[in-house]
Amino acid sequence: MANVTGSVRIVAPLDKVFDTVADSRNEPSFNAAMTEVELLTPEPIGLGTRFHARMGRAGMDMFVELTQFDPPHRLGSLTTSAMMETSGTLTFASEEDATLMVWDWQVRPKGWFRILGPLVGPLGRRMERKIWTALKRKLEAPDSTDPA
Repeated sequence: MANVTGSVRIVAPLDKVFDTVADSRNEPSFNAAMTEVELLTPEPIGLGTRFHARMGRAGMDMFVELTQFDPPHRLGSLTTSAMMETSGTLTFASEEDATLMVWDWQVRPKGWFRILGPLVGPLGRRMERKIWTALKRKLEAPDSTDPA
């Protein structure tokens, strides 16, 4: 198991950052590796909400379930795929004119992916930093007016 942690400061309102991240259907707009996301449970988004996501050119299937939902401060999830299981939390805090978002994930490789165990932490940290930096760019863009 690898622990993947980090943080990013986003100059955007706390509610906007939380709402954007809580609805995984927004992720393809800032995560180039995610090709599509489908909501599997009825709206509104909340505890127990489930999504089906497809990643990469190969179209790897992932299932995401929200396991903690405390708007706008805490969001927990469990993501499963054939390659790994990822669980953990995102926390959000106001910081003057910005939002500090912190991630803390536990990644459990499955099957043949377990042989890459020592690389999961460093690769995961790099990938998460890239994803959340892209979210920062999206939400800080002058034309970013959509609420989520």
